[in-house]
Amino acid sequence: MLLSPPEIPRRLWVVAAITGSGAFMAMLDSTIANLALEAIRSDLNSPLSSVQWVATGYLIALAVSLPLTGWLGRRFGDGRLWKGSILAFVLASIICALGQTVTHLIVARCLQGLAAGLMVPAGQAVLASAAERRQLGRLMGMVGFAIALGPALGPAFGGILIDTASWRWMFLINVPVGGAALIGAGRLVPPGETSPEAQIDLRGLILIGFGLPLLLYGAAEIGSSNINMLSLAILGFGVGLTAIFVNHASRSPTPLIDVTLLSRSGFAAPVLTAGLTGAAMYGGLLLLPIFLQRSLGQTPTEAGLMLMAMGLGSACILPAAGSFTDRYGPRAVSLTGAGLLILTTIPFVSSGSLIIAGIVIVLVARGAGLALAQMPAITAAYNEVDEAETGDAATLINIGQRIGGALGAIAIVAVIEQLGDAPLGPAYPVAFGALVLVSVAALLAATRIAAPRQQR
Repeated sequence: MLLSPPEIPRRLWVVAAITGSGAFMAMLDSTIANLALEAIRSDLNSPLSSVQWVATGYLIALAVSLPLTGWLGRRFGDGRLWKGSILAFVLASIICALGQTVTHLIVARCLQGLAAGLMVPAGQAVLASAAERRQLGRLMGMVGFAIALGPALGPAFGGILIDTASWRWMFLINVPVGGAALIGAGRLVPPGETSPEAQIDLRGLILIGFGLPLLLYGAAEIGSSNINMLSLAILGFGVGLTAIFVNHASRSPTPLIDVTLLSRSGFAAPVLTAGLTGAAMYGGLLLLPIFLQRSLGQTPTEAGLMLMAMGLGSACILPAAGSFTDRYGPRAVSLTGAGLLILTTIPFVSSGSLIIAGIVIVLVARGAGLALAQMPAITAAYNEVDEAETGDAATLINIGQRIGGALGAIAIVAVIEQLGDAPLGPAYPVAFGALVLVSVAALLAATRIAAPRQQR
């Protein structure tokens, strides 16, 4: 007999909303910045080869700071770390808006990325520490709702700002949102436990501090069709340094990140599920716009609205997904989502008979499937760790999602590069078939998710 999940105090709902606002800002900024590159190039009179670092620098900086989350959380407390990263993000946004040269803007965007790399996992760690395990699904659902709104609203919202005002307002909009979050956090977000004696693993920091950014940068270059010996070498070097870091951290008495958490099947399975659904999501976000424009002849605006439908599908289902996770357990919900993800990807394999209305419905359902598969898996991972381990858990979960997303994009680009992008050619069926296989792998990983512990 299923027990009703415990009620969630209003204070925890507010904490989830506050920490979710930080994740929303990070996702919104990463989504709409790409839309503004041409406007920035024109306004600052800079070549596109320089301006593209406004987007790339943000992602690399995010990867640099992400591994530090666990140690900084132990040293200063997860709540203090989250508040500090929000403040840094808002200040960096102001500097971005005031940028007068492309160099100035790139530096400010790197500062933004450093803050964002700490902000998202620290916010998740705050919630995981404050909530009971059978409350966590609903709370993570609210945070996931905020995260999903970023890519859902980003293209349309960014386009309106650029067309009616200026690209600078993309950054200034963070000031009231971040300011309100900081005011609300003053009393409600707990500072967290501190360990002043916590030592930093410098060797590990150097290995992962270079390895992860190089891995993601190489993946991003390959994902943007810049496949050459240099990008492949960067990717390989990043993978090698990251592998050396994992070996080092597993043997160190005071590791930068406690990678031994991955030796627990109850933790590793949901992290793998989240990574595979990340691959399905980012691979799809790369493939779908190309398919919609080249095969179906849609304009960029039409394709953007189609992708917004997928984002709204995720955003709308997430609150309910959280309730289902707390009531029925994360494995059942994640399996349902992975199954829905498979079913909503298969129609694109033989897309000749698809009509526009049908595509919209399938994309909404696909967004729901992504949310149902990934958010419960993240919740399950936090179910398997104790409060003192939440910082390391948050770091590993976010790294898994980012590596999965990068590999998903690489796989799709490799298919298109090898088979060509002719509208009626074999590339699109094969690429969507690859996404089906990734979704099947996510389903198999989700079968290994453990039943939640009733108490912490």
